Amino acid sequence: MTEGLRERKKRQTRQHISGVALGLFVQRGFDNVTIAEVAAAAEVSVNTVYNYFPTKEDLVLPPEEASAQRLADIVRERATGESAAGAVLARLRQEVRGRERQVGLSEGFGRVLEMMRAAPTLTARLEDLGRQMTDALAAVLAEECGAGRDDPLPRVVAWHIGCLHALVLAEIGRLTTAGERPDAIAGAVLELLDAAESVLGERVLGYAVRGE
Repeated sequence: MTEGLRERKKRQTRQHISGVALGLFVQRGFDNVTIAEVAAAAEVSVNTVYNYFPTKEDLVLPPEEASAQRLADIVRERATGESAAGAVLARLRQEVRGRERQVGLSEGFGRVLEMMRAAPTLTARLEDLGRQMTDALAAVLAEECGAGRDDPLPRVVAWHIGCLHALVLAEIGRLTTAGERPDAIAGAVLELLDAAESVLGERVLGYAVRGE
């Protein structure tokens, strides 16, 4: 579907506001910048900022990018013959190889990460987001596999996959903070994914294989 002029202008405005805000947050600290200052720097009204970003945290972690449905969506979209864990492993490898922003491998992410770690509301939101991702994945697995209410297996598998996802992001964060370049980080994380896959049991790697 072709993007219309109105939609394109809205997307461009959203990107402009977000980019300006992120620059201010990195320069001065998240807690030291007000929405009014973001609006002034972006040359829009305060109401316009709130129309695009209902909360200040959304400027850094917009719901469409930092979605609680991320893992569940990856599993929903998996190919025939692919398991839930296999789908997540494949997506993570794809994002790491592509140096994608989704996993924090874009240039300049180090300073953004430092800013986020210094802001208690952002770190709390990230922690909550991780829990929401795991819960949403567990619900999808339970539904697809017809698991009963008291069956712990979907939650256990979702926990393993959620921990793997969190481990990858934590390793990228650690290496970024240590000053490693994206290419070196990507290589190390791909090795980490291989190691993680090698120790995951068949009950996890073979769970919820999509049928024909």
